[in-house]
Amino acid sequence: MSDLNDPRVLFAAERTLLAWNRTSLALIAFGFVIERAGMILALMQGQDMPHHASPTFILGIAFIMLGALSALISSYQYGSVLKQLSEEEIPQGYKARWGMLVNLIVALLSLILAISLFNLQS
Repeated sequence: MSDLNDPRVLFAAERTLLAWNRTSLALIAFGFVIERAGMILALMQGQDMPHHASPTFILGIAFIMLGALSALISSYQYGSVLKQLSEEEIPQGYKARWGMLVNLIVALLSLILAISLFNLQS
């Protein structure tokens, strides 16, 4: 990737990964809020319609899945950057894959959230 032999390249890639992690978490939280707001509105209006057929439920789940997808893709991209770095660009003893692991856990937990919300409404 680079011949700079500079650890700042790694840290720039890691900052980008963490920015995508924050974006993923924001999308997941926004999706959850949309889904719950739709349920509250349906309850306030006294609707008998199943909640999983409402547009807010579908939109909320879509945002949660988009957050999971962005966490997965950013982890993949960061992993491909790590493969291209030389040993001089990674400080000795630095665990460069921790951020990627956190992103993968966020993706897994958001998928579990989406499935549990869907099963709750079925």
